[in-house]
Amino acid sequence: MRRTLSAMLAAATAAFAVPVMLAAQQPEYLQPYGPTTRPFSPAVKVGNLLYLAGQIGTPADASGPGVVPGGIAAETRQVMNNIRDVLEKSGSDMEHVVKCTVFMADMKEWDAMNAVYATYFRGGRFPARSAFGTTGLALGARVEIECIASVK
Repeated sequence: MRRTLSAMLAAATAAFAVPVMLAAQQPEYLQPYGPTTRPFSPAVKVGNLLYLAGQIGTPADASGPGVVPGGIAAETRQVMNNIRDVLEKSGSDMEHVVKCTVFMADMKEWDAMNAVYATYFRGGRFPARSAFGTTGLALGARVEIECIASVK
């Protein structure tokens, strides 16, 4: 009986401690490019995790009002470059990405998106991933990807 009570007390203590530890970690709202013009943060750090806002294929140099031309492959390449840049400016890199969520305007472009996406991860170390078809993305984008990464 004594071991059972001790085990139950240890389990209850552990179950309580995890939420308390997470609650004690204050989020850091990162602005790697300076103040944003829209109501979101490019990355939020909580503990050793980075939560990145969804990225679309807008040019890194803001040379145009929309996404890069060239279709799904060009957009996916720009999205992944944008993700890599936010990660690097926020203390991480592509090797530390653990989860991605992909939103696509047309799921028929799945294979073409995957062909580019896969080149950004080494040695078959792909993050967990979910994908959704959608009826519309910001600025008429074909693809948007958000991710979670650990800090280096």
